[in-house]
Amino acid sequence: MSGADLTRRALLAAGAVAALAPPIFAQETRDVRVFKGIRYAAARRFEAPVALPGNRTALGDFGPACPQRGDRYTPQSEDCLFLNVWTPAVADGAKRPVMVYFHGGAYSTGSVTDPINDGAALAARGDVVVVTVNHRLNALGYLYLARLDPRFPDSGNAGQLDLIAALQWVQRNIAAFGGDPANVTVFGQSGGGAKIATLMAMPAAKGLFHKAITMSGQQVTVSGPLNATKRAEAFLAQLGKGVDPATAPIGQLIAALEAIDPILGGSVYMGPVLDMTHLTRHPFWPDAAPQSLAIPMMLGNTVMETRAFYAPDGKQLAGLNFDNLAARIAPEIKVDAHPEWVVGQFRAHYPKAAPIELFHRIVTAGRSWRGQVEEAEARARAGAPALVYQLDFEDAKHTDDIGFAFGTIPDPSPAQQAMSDRMMDAFVRFARTGDPGWPAYDLATRQTMIFDRLSRVESDPRRWERELFARVPYIQPGS
Repeated sequence: MSGADLTRRALLAAGAVAALAPPIFAQETRDVRVFKGIRYAAARRFEAPVALPGNRTALGDFGPACPQRGDRYTPQSEDCLFLNVWTPAVADGAKRPVMVYFHGGAYSTGSVTDPINDGAALAARGDVVVVTVNHRLNALGYLYLARLDPRFPDSGNAGQLDLIAALQWVQRNIAAFGGDPANVTVFGQSGGGAKIATLMAMPAAKGLFHKAITMSGQQVTVSGPLNATKRAEAFLAQLGKGVDPATAPIGQLIAALEAIDPILGGSVYMGPVLDMTHLTRHPFWPDAAPQSLAIPMMLGNTVMETRAFYAPDGKQLAGLNFDNLAARIAPEIKVDAHPEWVVGQFRAHYPKAAPIELFHRIVTAGRSWRGQVEEAEARARAGAPALVYQLDFEDAKHTDDIGFAFGTIPDPSPAQQAMSDRMMDAFVRFARTGDPGWPAYDLATRQTMIFDRLSRVESDPRRWERELFARVPYIQPGS
């Protein structure tokens, strides 16, 4: 049976659920009620989702993850448009802040079924309603076929449209779960943050959320339609001549993600597209999207992001020394900067650092931190400054802030628990009031909260690193 047939069945089943409106199914955990596996929409392959505005039926377990490479998350199914709700109480008349989480994994992998995304601790500690969302990924969510196949005008941003459908569900239904539809904060890590940045420039998302938190995830520019079409052509060539992507078995679609990206090299990139229909401008270029300037925004990063990206025995780190450090960082910083000069500057500022520490500091600053700086500066120039944090605790790497923000660090030490409590409190305070407890980032002071054993506000931390990479233009990978 084809993926298209499966999603047609899902549409019919979803329509029946919405019409019958059976009772919601809840579980209790940590003094919080959890509703797992609520279908918020359904969709045929490569098409815009069909919203289910009144459905509150929960499966009792998480819905499946979107099909993707690897088997970290199971089960997987194209029928993956499900969300989950944690709430301290339902129908009690309270209007709690709502915190809606989008998972990372770029635009290709991931799922909120990961235990680190469990919303119970955050909902209980903050007296908030937590929602987590699965949506279509990789080719299913972002393969741009509009210039190649008139059947699929929405294909390049289908995953973003899923998120919009989820937020529409929240607007219509969250009051029944004790949440305030007029106070919705979206938050997301890595790809989840990038999805949020993109939503801030999508007209259909306007008014669906009121605050935004991005955690090590930025989207300054999106893929242009011509580059996205080249990627689609590479994908279709890998899929096979004469194979209709609309009816191909899902395993064949996922295998075709091994196609070589004609712009970047490596596996083919999938992400949001400047299609001039659903997305008509870049999120943060040439400025911050005006439609979202009134939305308070928190931007965060970790001090050593790239410690999560490179294996000790991989080609970048194996045998690393001062003699080959410049050659190793050159392709990783993602900008055309003089690598020997960059290494010299970092060695001067960190004279006691080993090559591996310098590698991570350099590549973090050039590859991972730069997009956040661009977004913070754009907001500041627009007179709508962001609230910025940096997680330094235990030389934090990419993804470390997820467990702290959710309160899901397994077997935490006392120091880790204290860090988690502090971050949860700041996130909840921001969701409730728009003020996390530190000053906004402006071009005069660039004030930033440093989360560490001794948390503090610093003015323009890593200033010289910011100024060093500001010498070269920033181009978002994938654009």
